[in-house]
Amino acid sequence: MDIAELRNMGIDQSIINHLHEILDFTDEAEPDRSHHAPSRAFVREKRAMAATPADIKEYPNSYVFEVDVPGLKSDQLKVHVGEDNVLAVSGERKREKDKDVVRYIKMERRLGKYLKKFVLPDNADTDKITAVSQDGVLTITVHKKPPPEHMKPKTIQVHVSG
Repeated sequence: MDIAELRNMGIDQSIINHLHEILDFTDEAEPDRSHHAPSRAFVREKRAMAATPADIKEYPNSYVFEVDVPGLKSDQLKVHVGEDNVLAVSGERKREKDKDVVRYIKMERRLGKYLKKFVLPDNADTDKITAVSQDGVLTITVHKKPPPEHMKPKTIQVHVSG
């Protein structure tokens, strides 16, 4: 059962908000949890990655990653390169707190975490990355390193000893 079904059943919005808060607890609250079961954080991360669409383009001098992040402002987005040359894009869109008592009739816009990870190729120059957010699309450009210069054949003169 999802949140929309709860809403359609007439459950009060404040109860649904509390359910959201309860479900967002960290795993530290369960120290006895089986080490074989995936953590809530892992499950949330997998869901966020699956729900964040992206396109990847390769140009002669760069790679371009376009990630849909509707409703997020630039200061709500984080782009970083971590271990093993992994480019990670993350952000979170939270529910706006209404000052008035409000009852949602329908709620379809996506809330929650946005996350996408990309393993960068070896020729990606992690010192030359730009990110621009416009109209709900984050465009990240990763420039390529110049190709290594081929060694020119070199003739070595052999001297006669003696």
